[in-house]
Amino acid sequence: MLGRVVPSTTLLLVASELVLLSSIYIFTVYIVADIDPLVWLIYENGFIRIGFLVAGLMFGLYLQDLYSKFAVRQRFYLFQQVCLVVGLAFLFQAAIAYGQPALLLPRWIMIVGSMIVLVVLPAWRVLYSHMVTQTEKAEKILFLGANEAALAVARAIRDRPELRMNPIGLVVEEEPAGPVDGLPVLGTLDTFRAVVAAQKPDRIVVGLTERRHKLPVLDLMDLNFSGTLVEDAATTFEQVFLRVCVPQLRPSQLIFSREIGVRAWNRNLQNVYSGVLAAAGLVLAAPVMAIVGVLVKLTSSGPVLYRQERVGLNGVPFTIYKFRSMRQDAEAVTGAVWAAKDDPRITKFGKFIRRTRLDELPQLFNVIRGEMSIVGPRPERPEFVRQLSEKIPFYRQRHFVKPGVTGWAQINHKYGDTIEDTITKLEYDLYYIKNLTPALDFYILFHTIKVMLLSRGSQ
Repeated sequence: MLGRVVPSTTLLLVASELVLLSSIYIFTVYIVADIDPLVWLIYENGFIRIGFLVAGLMFGLYLQDLYSKFAVRQRFYLFQQVCLVVGLAFLFQAAIAYGQPALLLPRWIMIVGSMIVLVVLPAWRVLYSHMVTQTEKAEKILFLGANEAALAVARAIRDRPELRMNPIGLVVEEEPAGPVDGLPVLGTLDTFRAVVAAQKPDRIVVGLTERRHKLPVLDLMDLNFSGTLVEDAATTFEQVFLRVCVPQLRPSQLIFSREIGVRAWNRNLQNVYSGVLAAAGLVLAAPVMAIVGVLVKLTSSGPVLYRQERVGLNGVPFTIYKFRSMRQDAEAVTGAVWAAKDDPRITKFGKFIRRTRLDELPQLFNVIRGEMSIVGPRPERPEFVRQLSEKIPFYRQRHFVKPGVTGWAQINHKYGDTIEDTITKLEYDLYYIKNLTPALDFYILFHTIKVMLLSRGSQ
């Protein structure tokens, strides 16, 4: 599952930098230590200290988004980001000096090693980016047709060289006046076989707006049997964007697909680790929840907890618990409405707990009660579910798993108050339901930490 959501080039970069950073500090021990380096590394917990620092550095790189889109476009900006990560590492070392001095690196090993990191790490990033962005070694993608899904895929893979895909051009139904969305037109349906023979693509992505009587079935079948990958644009869209393409989704794909639907084993296992994590989370977060509850009470009138009906598994309603972030009478006149940017109904302290997602901590009680999972689609209000089910195809299918405190849509898309945002979040939800595994759940939990620390996606 991890290989689906994280490109192999990213995994290789993470592994290479783990080795690189560890090697730099081990090398530094050999050039500055005033005792036998092996003695310090083995008997003075040197390897553990270095590992602790390297983990912190790599987490800092992750927080700076240096493992998402790592193509280097501005070298000076890259150097600034690495400097910031190293600076935070020094602050982190100063902090642990008070709590865990046994994990602290000696001063000169930290200083000299970090100076080497400031030189070597950006240089490695530039070199790695150059190797990854060599398009002549990337998979050659030929688009047959130019529907919206195909064009969206073409734009995305041009912007994400780590996917190792090279869009070489289009074959269209009728010859246009020029390039389509920046892609060269290599021919029409009549010349499709000749274009394939000349370009020798590795993959053909079919994105015809109307396939009836137009799709070159025999040619595509021959190519598929000869080893050239042929797939629908919606399939490539899902691979690139990690969400289902709802406009291209047909009921037959949901009816006959073996991938749709959560396996009983994964569902039961999710119930177990959701309960364990929720119980542990309540114990660990109890002091924070107590402080937040007191501040909610002191900063605005009304109850500390906000109770609201939401739609859960199989469409069954339940009462969700959150720390109150709005005025007590927020919907007395308007009724149920979506939260908006700079919503005047939200209190000053409410903005803070929404931004940091501390308002959602009481939902752990919903997980203990079995109404929610730690990870799943965001639970919506019944009023909105009725409206959205009428306007958006396949919306009701998101309720065949338990809603979650966090989820795939929550970490990948901003909080939105439009139909377009809701469709995009539904696409992420359907992808999650299709691929639900413990590995994906724990990846989402790890990424949620970043979202909380950087206050992303909340409103």
